[in-house]
Amino acid sequence: MFVDRVKIEVRAGRGGNGAVSFRREKFIPKGGPNGGDGGKGGDVIIEADDKIGTLIDLYNHPHQRAKNGESGQGSNKTGKNGEDLIIKVPLGTIVEDMDNSTILGDLTENGQRIIVACGGRGGQGNFRFKSSIRKSPRFAQKGEPGEEKKLYLSLKIIADVGLVGYPNAGKSTLLSRISAAKPKIADYPFTTLNPNLGVVIVDETKSFIAADIPGLIEGAHQGTGLGDKFLKHIERTKIILHIIDGSIIKKEDPLYGFRAINKELSSFSEKLTKKPQIIAINKCDLPSVKENTTYFKDVFNKEGYQIFLISALTGEGLNKLIYGLSSLLDELKEKEKGTINEALPQKEAVYKFTPRFVINKKGDLYEVTGAEIERIVAMTNFNNEEAIDYFQKIIKKMGLEKALIKKGIEEGDQVKIKEIVFTFSTK
Repeated sequence: MFVDRVKIEVRAGRGGNGAVSFRREKFIPKGGPNGGDGGKGGDVIIEADDKIGTLIDLYNHPHQRAKNGESGQGSNKTGKNGEDLIIKVPLGTIVEDMDNSTILGDLTENGQRIIVACGGRGGQGNFRFKSSIRKSPRFAQKGEPGEEKKLYLSLKIIADVGLVGYPNAGKSTLLSRISAAKPKIADYPFTTLNPNLGVVIVDETKSFIAADIPGLIEGAHQGTGLGDKFLKHIERTKIILHIIDGSIIKKEDPLYGFRAINKELSSFSEKLTKKPQIIAINKCDLPSVKENTTYFKDVFNKEGYQIFLISALTGEGLNKLIYGLSSLLDELKEKEKGTINEALPQKEAVYKFTPRFVINKKGDLYEVTGAEIERIVAMTNFNNEEAIDYFQKIIKKMGLEKALIKKGIEEGDQVKIKEIVFTFSTK
């Protein structure tokens, strides 16, 4: 089963809790705090792997979780970090954050990685809270929760040459003849239900990747036939190889089928119309096609296209086609080098101010949001009085109390930060 689109939910590991511990040794009656920190939670990482060809594994397992960090221990021992979760995907996978429609990465190279969810920080042990006025702290921080995200992964296969054309034009047969690919071949529409990739060997030092793109008929960009399911896979190809069945070309309008397919390409994306396109007229081994090859060649040449007369069945003309494609790919690579070597304009750095917290009044409830203050709440143990006292001092230093008073809060009003609701008091 070929899967090129999938929605998944990922969650990074939670940080381990800090430890509350005191030094207890013989002849040392007043040992100080020695609770260690919790370990960091594991990250969720997506990595491109050229050995993976589909997103089927993620389709079957859409919920992905990294390991939590371990809690700290006495004797200032830090907990073990949680193991990162590495999700392997095919080359050409685009990763999008569904909550804000942001593209997190476009993985086009083998081994390329992006961190999509960061593991939570480990909570600090009570050793960290020792001070001149707090000599025996009996509290520690909880581990920070790991990030959770909903992601949309879509695959656009990476190939140098994309084979397009009507069903039964001979695309699959051609791919099987010029590469080691073994696509399904039969004499009925839509034999190919999935894109097929094949490596085409030019000589001892050169090769390129060709892809058979199925499902192109009139109305494909609107969902007719196999619809636009596979049209996106042509976007990454450098060259479009248009296969035309020479036995069905009509002298009255030899460009009809050719123009129909190109109309579908342009309707899907204007970028496709700018890609170099080569024409291969197939089935030239048939007498009816041989009789009209000169005529057909003249017609397409007048339109400005390079023509190759081939027979995917017998192999006639395939070597010329392969070398023609390879030569054009070399030209395109040289042009790309020139583009890459052009000096890029320097961008001026822009610094954006982000407030530490935001207060929104909803009736009698004051809702406080902000990454920093929400993290402090998540890591505070509200079942421990010392931890609550420390929390109150922290938010006071942050200026939250003054900000709430400025917003008009009164004694006894409620304040909500994440899931925790507090009763406001200055006493």
